[in-house]
Amino acid sequence: MRPKHVLHLAMKELRGLLRDPLLMVLVAYAFTLDIYTTATAIPETLNRAAIAIVDEDASPVSRRVADAFLPPYFVPPTQIDMAEMDARMDAGIDTFSLVIPPEFQRDLLAGGRPEVQLNVDATRVSQAFTGAGYIQAIVNQEIGSWLGRGARQAEMPVDLEVRARFNPALDPGWFGALTSIISSVTMLSIILSGAALIREREHGTVEHLLVMPVTAAEIMTSKVLSMGGVVLIASGLSLGFMVQGVLGVPVAGSVTLFLFGAALHLFAMTSMGILLATISGSMPQFAMLLLLVLLPLEILSGGMTPRESMPEAVRYVMLAAPNTHFIALSQSVLFRGAGLSVVWPQLLALALIGAGMFSIALRRFRRFLDD
Repeated sequence: MRPKHVLHLAMKELRGLLRDPLLMVLVAYAFTLDIYTTATAIPETLNRAAIAIVDEDASPVSRRVADAFLPPYFVPPTQIDMAEMDARMDAGIDTFSLVIPPEFQRDLLAGGRPEVQLNVDATRVSQAFTGAGYIQAIVNQEIGSWLGRGARQAEMPVDLEVRARFNPALDPGWFGALTSIISSVTMLSIILSGAALIREREHGTVEHLLVMPVTAAEIMTSKVLSMGGVVLIASGLSLGFMVQGVLGVPVAGSVTLFLFGAALHLFAMTSMGILLATISGSMPQFAMLLLLVLLPLEILSGGMTPRESMPEAVRYVMLAAPNTHFIALSQSVLFRGAGLSVVWPQLLALALIGAGMFSIALRRFRRFLDD
């Protein structure tokens, strides 16, 4: 392995990437707009939910309940009658419809338990289940306050104090922004390295490399270094300017430790990208193969769903995937402020998997050049 050859080949790969506008746009989008929209555009908490109220009692207590639905959780409630309710929900105008029956206040004063009907549009999954709990709590609180019953009436035997650690405001944008960076590192490392090799084949420059005094190991190392370096620099800039600057998301741990783990992860994933490119015959075939690989990696590695909730067999199989360890490392460092003494097992696993993946990809790459 001659470093001078690797350096010149890596510069060639970077010039090839700069001449590909689509890939450059993909890199820029993945580390800017995609992170911003993931953090802000799809809130997991209730936000400006549309609610209509059918008030058949028109009493002080029913008006009090209606006035309790305030922004930012709800838009101002719309007063409708029973005949409008189904049509408005069928048209998707309202997510919730609350029906307060006649004689509601009289039944409350008489000590009864009148029923209030809540209709929920469950097709709006992100708001339906959370909103139903919010509405129930609001109705109970307002009625209990109107009746003069304080919160101490139904005291619990234990006083439960909730303390949210690592995200005290329970802001889903914090989780979404950092998770988007982690996902982009995995996705782009495979795409850029695989596309670099396929671009060589489509442009006919592989034959030029074969007649040059360079080895297969030097060619592959240059692709790993150049494409991995682009993703590493982009992720570091995105973490500093987009996540911490624009979105104001705090990073609890060491950015340097995260980037070191990302470099080991990129070593493995760029090697995987080259391996997939040697199997594929063209860019469309590479894209189809990419779907078969990326989806299981993203879904089963613990980024979307906790690994503890998965079947035991899946958990053991996914230990061979590099992004399983990278996600665990990233969440520990960025969310919980963990240090080297905590994440060294993940770093060791990434180094071993990367070395194995590079060896397998290099063997396949040599066979690819011979063909």
